Amino acid sequence: MSTDTTPDTQAPAATRREWIGLAVLTLPTLLISIDVSVLYVALPTLSRELGATSTQQLWILDIYSFLLAGLLVTMGGLADRIGSRRLLLVGGVAFGATSVLAAYAQTPEMLIAARALLGVAGATLMPSTMALIRHMFQRPEQMGQAISIWLACFMGGMTAGPIVGGALLERFWWGSAFLIGVPVMALMVLVAPRLLPDSPRSGGHALPDGASVVLSLLTLLPGVYGLKELARGEHVATAVAGLVVAAVAGTVFVRRQRRLADPLVDLALFEDRRFTVGLATFLVTGVVMAGVSYAAAIYLQSVVGLSPLQVGAWLVPQNLVMLAGTLLSPRLDLRFDTVRLVVGGLLVAGSGLLLLGLLDTDSLGLHLVAMVLAAGGVSVPMSLVMNLIMGATPPERAGSAASLAETCGELGIALGVATIGTLVTAVYRGLLPGMLPAGASTGSVETAAEGVSAAPAAAAQSPELAGQIVYAAQSAFTDGYNVVGVLGGLALIGTALAARRVLGDRASAVPTSTPDVARDLEPVAA
Repeated sequence: MSTDTTPDTQAPAATRREWIGLAVLTLPTLLISIDVSVLYVALPTLSRELGATSTQQLWILDIYSFLLAGLLVTMGGLADRIGSRRLLLVGGVAFGATSVLAAYAQTPEMLIAARALLGVAGATLMPSTMALIRHMFQRPEQMGQAISIWLACFMGGMTAGPIVGGALLERFWWGSAFLIGVPVMALMVLVAPRLLPDSPRSGGHALPDGASVVLSLLTLLPGVYGLKELARGEHVATAVAGLVVAAVAGTVFVRRQRRLADPLVDLALFEDRRFTVGLATFLVTGVVMAGVSYAAAIYLQSVVGLSPLQVGAWLVPQNLVMLAGTLLSPRLDLRFDTVRLVVGGLLVAGSGLLLLGLLDTDSLGLHLVAMVLAAGGVSVPMSLVMNLIMGATPPERAGSAASLAETCGELGIALGVATIGTLVTAVYRGLLPGMLPAGASTGSVETAAEGVSAAPAAAAQSPELAGQIVYAAQSAFTDGYNVVGVLGGLALIGTALAARRVLGDRASAVPTSTPDVARDLEPVAA
């Protein structure tokens, strides 16, 4: 295997066929992002119609990301072995079929199961698309442009999702939000065999090492479960047991990868600081932005009082700014130092989230400003660190590298919804009793404790105090949102400072095999 993993500046330029193929690869990316953002808007509606509890709502949201994150490593290794195009087509068919199952779920448990299957199918799509991009675009500047377009489509899906979802919920039942995935996947499956090449294969066995697959699952799934339950303060003994299992399995997994001639994960990738910093950045930003977005959707609907369609409209500006930042990042990278762009973007995003600490129950304008700053700040680093990760990866290991990056992102999303969602709920329930009027009935108090979305039902049980009960619930939730906003902002600022230290002060330890990469990793001035 070559030690020079940076794309060759003398490699052939991508032709029209490769750029059209990139358009095909954006279809599954677009769909997955729409699927996530649609659910944020649809959750209150489907929860009422299915009778989902607050715990079931969290599982509906995050079971998809948990399983997707747990299987990405396996699917990335499989893509390197059997070919990324083949795995992409299989995953597309499975994702479309499972979307139908989710749309017609009759119970919360059935929807949770369908979302789990969507996670399994989604795990085949993400590493396959990125591995194909690494193969199709071999020149550094073109790969950077392709990655920015790929990420921009993901952001575009986040923009379109709330609008499409809000419009569908205004006219149809909640399940229609899942059916939009069927025609998208059908189109991809029809055109991909004609337009997409297959990626280089690692030359190992047709299937990944079975023990490594099991160990990776035993590392990720019990670990995520344990963190989730500890964050909620529930099933503590089981949660600790899950973390112990994850720690032991993870240790054995790493040792096994070092011994195997054809490992599921090539640990040599972690020797490049660009790779490790990129993974850490994806993880932290995933946790923060997913958790804040989850809380934001509840704030806009249950506190400010917007309809699903109005929520979608108010989310458009921040998503458009994120889309613009993603598309502009390759041009900015030609003029400015990469490390400065990464650090500066994270600082802007963190500052925006700190503004959430100033929100009141009707601070719609301030909320918009805060989220625009956060979204715009995050957009530039995401494209640049993905480009650094893929530029540090051999083409035959692109599936594995992409799966690790996406695992960090998806794991961050899952943990963000679980931990930040739980923190908001904990603050809400801690403050609510002191804010409710003294004459509220026991039934009103218990109902209101379920969540701010249950405040109208709680008010109906004490009609004479209805307005005070609703306001108390909205104020308690807003206080919880203030807390997570400030903590999220501090987390992004801390990540920026850490990235500056590792990539800036210790840049000499990072491989610099092309002039562009050498420029990117020049030390950042204090």
